[in-house]
Amino acid sequence: MNKKVCLLVLAGLLCSRGLLAEETTKSFTGSELVVTSSRVEEEKKNVTTNITVISKEEIKQSSAKDLGDLLAEKNIGAVVKYTGTLTGIGIRGFRTESHGNDLMGKVLVLLNGRRAGTGNLAKIAVGEIERVEIIRGPAAVQYGSAAIGGVVNVITAKGSGVPTLSFAQEIGSSDYTRTTLGTSGKVGNLDFSGSVSLAEMGDYKTGSGKTYYNTAYDDQTSGSLNIGYEFTPGHRIGVNYTYFKVGDGGSSSYLSQNDLDDSFEKENYSTDIVYEGRTADSSLSWMARYFTGRDSDVWYDPTGSNPDYWDDDTPYTSEVDHKGAQAQLTYNHDFFRATAGLDWVNYEEVSTPYAPYKSEYDNMAEFLLLNGFLFDKHLVLSAGFRYDTYDLTSQGYEDSSESSRDADNFVMNYGIAWHVADGIKLRASYAEGFKMPASRELAADYVSYGINYVGNADLEPEESTTCEVGVDVADGRFASSLTWFTTDFKNKIQSVSLGSGVSSWENLDGAKISGFEGDVSYAFEPFGSNWQFSPYASFVYLTEFEDDSTGDRLLYTPEWNATVGLRISDRRGFSGVFNLAYTGESDIEDYETSWAGTVITKGGFAVANLAASKKFQLDEKKGGRALTIKGEVNNLFDRDYQFVKGYPMQGRSFTLGLRVDI
Repeated sequence: MNKKVCLLVLAGLLCSRGLLAEETTKSFTGSELVVTSSRVEEEKKNVTTNITVISKEEIKQSSAKDLGDLLAEKNIGAVVKYTGTLTGIGIRGFRTESHGNDLMGKVLVLLNGRRAGTGNLAKIAVGEIERVEIIRGPAAVQYGSAAIGGVVNVITAKGSGVPTLSFAQEIGSSDYTRTTLGTSGKVGNLDFSGSVSLAEMGDYKTGSGKTYYNTAYDDQTSGSLNIGYEFTPGHRIGVNYTYFKVGDGGSSSYLSQNDLDDSFEKENYSTDIVYEGRTADSSLSWMARYFTGRDSDVWYDPTGSNPDYWDDDTPYTSEVDHKGAQAQLTYNHDFFRATAGLDWVNYEEVSTPYAPYKSEYDNMAEFLLLNGFLFDKHLVLSAGFRYDTYDLTSQGYEDSSESSRDADNFVMNYGIAWHVADGIKLRASYAEGFKMPASRELAADYVSYGINYVGNADLEPEESTTCEVGVDVADGRFASSLTWFTTDFKNKIQSVSLGSGVSSWENLDGAKISGFEGDVSYAFEPFGSNWQFSPYASFVYLTEFEDDSTGDRLLYTPEWNATVGLRISDRRGFSGVFNLAYTGESDIEDYETSWAGTVITKGGFAVANLAASKKFQLDEKKGGRALTIKGEVNNLFDRDYQFVKGYPMQGRSFTLGLRVDI
């Protein structure tokens, strides 16, 4: 074990305050409810895997404009962010597929517990999010294909309390503006929560002072509505609607090859109808959901400005219509819980001008999730099983020829959590993950950058097994967590050259990925004042992340990610947060200076954000009329940094916001 690993283990033990503060009375604070790990509400303290929750208060304090910004600030994993509303996230060496639908990724994005239909985090606004739950590690038993590295579950808010109406206006650097109208509340048995935002921004300057042209966007609209009716106690039927669209965005290409006339249109919307019910004694509960939506992208590449010599007057389009259903039944007992159910999803994708022109992906699955609670619930056992069947049909671009493929897959997981003392939990788990081959990998036939890509109908699913052990500590206002994990990834699907300018995809050996994850936070009030200070820190350190076949480090996977920060509140309406996120160096493919994609090492960087707000209550009624002023400074130290080589992010920027609640 090298010195860095020893230091991490020592730091985790020190953070586990129970080993240091014998005189402190501990009270476990894990009663927070989460839903992602078991697909039903459960106390976070009983979860047997590493789960992170970003609360509504943290989201409100953050300067993030969308889910991608939020996860970059929290440094949950390796962010991949381009100009032009395009962001992906990596967890434990695996990433979402921000350029296409979520079937191509290895980290899965959920919206209220079902597939969001996109891997592009920038398409998910944070306006009406109640919280974000992140499972680090496989969650294939719960959610199926693509949940190898982890799951990001975005949970939208439900209305409660006296109905309110809000109006917010933001202005900022680079001609940024955002106008938001929102409402929330409950009238009788009817609850509702929703908002709509209109935003635009001009071209920005990088940290080095260079203007990055064609990075602007116009007509960005985002919104959500969650409305429900409880027709009898414990029985609620609800409708959720989410919408995102950019009508005119700049597609700038590399700064060194700044394309001035390329543009894009992006859209993502969905509708859910959900019924939730339970018996009077809550021994049985159930949920049924039907959802439908669309994720689409159009890129325009006119030849007027053509610094990279690859422009084309024919636009590239990708349109994915998705629909699905979920049904589950849960039996609750003091010492046992079982959830069984069915998942069905159907994706229809049309893309031009590349083949496969049209493809349909159909997936039916059955799952069973079990939990046992022993020794006065000090010992928690979990197990899960899932069986999936898949049918994929693809159609060529210029002809009507079709190809089809069907497959099935079985995965399982096991976990244990032991409350060794009040406020100290040890946990361990084993989980399997998989990703089915995508239509492009099975049936492609197109030319890109002079290479003819053809599909391989014999591809097998990518598979992984992950073991992890961890300790969670909660001691009043103190909380910490340390997790070690190791993943064996095999049957990796990777592009390979067949010679004579032809490439395809093959199943290769895979990779071994191991590392540590940790976080620590503490809230204190100096001298008994009303002020509360909450410093926090988190990190991800990979001890092993090598390709089995080549021995090289995995691409786009930093060895280190870390975040430190401080939250401040005076409990009288003022709050502020300072956040510093560090992303370590990583090996990447350099297509900016070499069409062959030469592998180089990209250096690390740190980005600091600062936000503060003051809420003025306009009447004595709690939750009544209020005025809130908020100021933000992103990239506080004006650093020149980039998540992807050639795409530098915005330099120091300022935002001022005003919100009125009526």
